[in-house]
Formats: sequence, C-alpha cells, structure tokens
Amino acid sequence: MFSVKIWGDRGSMPVPGPETVVFGGNTSCIEVRCGDKRIVIDAGSGIRSLGDWIVRNELKNGPIDADVFLTHTHWDHIMGFPMFTPIYVPGTTLRIHGPVNFEDETLEQIIGSQLSYRYWPVRQDELAAKISYQSLKETQLDLGNGVIVKTKYLNHPVLCLGYRIEYEGKAFATAYDHEPFVNLFPTDPADPDYDAMIAEEGDKAAREENERIESFYRGVDLLVHDTQYSAKEYKAGKMGWGHSSFEYAINAASRARVKRLLLFHHDPNRSDAELQELELFYQEKIHGKTALRLDASREGMTINL
Repeated sequence: MFSVKIWGDRGSMPVPGPETVVFGGNTSCIEVRCGDKRIVIDAGSGIRSLGDWIVRNELKNGPIDADVFLTHTHWDHIMGFPMFTPIYVPGTTLRIHGPVNFEDETLEQIIGSQLSYRYWPVRQDELAAKISYQSLKETQLDLGNGVIVKTKYLNHPVLCLGYRIEYEGKAFATAYDHEPFVNLFPTDPADPDYDAMIAEEGDKAAREENERIESFYRGVDLLVHDTQYSAKEYKAGKMGWGHSSFEYAINAASRARVKRLLLFHHDPNRSDAELQELELFYQEKIHGKTALRLDASREGMTINL
C-alpha cells in the first residue's frame, strides 16, 4: 500500500466555515502510508483530525510510531502540533524532521516554543511521547522497508524543503511553499544599474534553479504543488511572498511529465465556489493538450498510488 491522504490543504491560516467545507479550511497536513510506515508532512491545523483518527482507530493495535517531515517552520505549518493527540499518549514515538534554521534556535526549540505556558497549558517536557528531532538539508534518507525520502530546497522567505517519497516503484512529491526563481538583477538597458553580463547571469541562474526543482519531481505519480495565486494575482503584488500561481505549477508539472497534480495551499480568501470554478477552468484548459491529470486538493481525499 502506498497512499496519500489530505488532512489540511489551506494556506496561511485556518478558515473554517460554510464557504470552505468542500475543499477544507485546515492548514497543511498530509499523511503518507508506505506499507506499515506512516509519514506525516507538516503539522498545520489538519494534524489535529489526523491524531484523533489515529487514537480512535489504531491505538488498540499498539503504540503509535511515525515520521513527521516539516516543510518549514512558518506558523501555518506547525500550529496544529500542540493538539496532535498522540504526543500525550505513552508509548508514542515520533521522529520530527525539518529544514535547518538560519536563526539560533534549533528545530526542537522552534516546535517546543508553542508548548510553553505563554501559549499552551502543557509544556514540551511534560509530553508522554518519545520525540526526537533531526535537522535536514538537501539529502536522501532511507527509512527502511524500501521507503526512500529525498529533499530539495524550495524558494520561500524561510528555508523550506520539498519532499519526494519513493516506494515500490512509485513516487510522490511536494513542492510547497514555493515560487519560481526569477532574475533579481535589472534587465532593462535603460535602468542605470543595468549590466548586460550580470543580467545574463541572473537569467541563467534563475533558469537553472527552476530546472533543478522540476528535475526533483520529474516523472512522479503524484505532485502536490503550491497554487495559492492566479498568475494575475501573483503579478499584481504577490511576487516575493513565496507562493506559485496555478499557471506556473501546471506548466512546470507538464514539462516534468508528472502523472497527476494536486493544486494545494489554497488561499484563505478563496471560497469553495471559487476553487471549483478555477479547478474546472484549468481542467478544461489542458484537456487534450497533456497527459497530466489535474485536481484541486480536497481535505479528506485519499489517493492510492
């Protein structure tokens, strides 16, 4: 069994309510099952429902054991951790992995800071679970039982990792929070700071970095990609915020011969009606032009690879 279940797919902050019941209002949390291995990607508000489900349905079978991979430590991707029920259950073993932080605090300190009396009634050292922390760079991990996890730095205002999980000849990858690399140097000859050689090098560097990202998820059976904005919204004032447009994600996935793409990290202001309209629009736009299958991520959906 190699399955992917979406427990949270909203970006920036949770938005529960009648206008988000179809696609979901919880922030990022994805559960991956590779045989007996459980991998959780991100601890957004969606991890609360996952933890409750595990305790209700699987605790009777023995202690809970899981690997948690954080894409990065922005609030919407870690905020659900204090309400992840298994951390209060004796016998639980969690291995939490995440990108090396550029500040002084360790991954354990960043996650644990939520579990202080300033924010929460239970402190980190009072948890019942056995929890270990591993800081990651670009690397490859062998989790055993044939499960391989590869990492790739993405383009975001804080260090952020994409994950590629390979198991039994299939592959699943994430590319969020991420926006395409662009040339940061002036390219207009009329600009007083313009330098033709530097502009050319900037174009080359951006192109090469984008190609590395596409190479990372090339040929995967399922890609979950950041699509918080439309191209119009992105260009109108969202550049540099660390997120991609629908158009960029679809074109990049098609170039990389991805088999199925899930549009992910939905903008908190996007209603179900708007997401349904956008999903249909892009499905029709690529129909007959590519083998790529495209869907907007929905909270609760499970995909078997």
